[in-house]
Amino acid sequence: QVQLVESGGGLVQPGGSLRLSCAASGSIFSTNAMAWYRQAPGKLRDLVARINSGGGSDGGSEYADSVKGRFTISRDNAKNTVYLQMNSLKPEDTAVYYCYARIRSTYSGWQDYWGQGTQVTVSS
Repeated sequence: QVQLVESGGGLVQPGGSLRLSCAASGSIFSTNAMAWYRQAPGKLRDLVARINSGGGSDGGSEYADSVKGRFTISRDNAKNTVYLQMNSLKPEDTAVYYCYARIRSTYSGWQDYWGQGTQVTVSS
């Protein structure tokens, strides 16, 4: 069916940058909202950024207060892919980052899909 595959995580120094990618594949009829969540050590999973189906700009997007001005979410609808550009990274950004998408499968209708998560570690 539908799968979300994440990439781009890794180890980075404070102040550095990473770009996460999440590509949806499978029998996709259409894709609505896409988002990034994260789960930090000792914390529950929280929304980082969300973007509507328009994509291409920050219009219709929303961010957690802790990442505003540093992170940018974008999407490429032709590729069913969402990105998260992370700049000025801080140690408190360390978390497992999860991709989310609301997708209508050709066979299963609208459903929520999650990636398996990618580790982002910000440490000196």
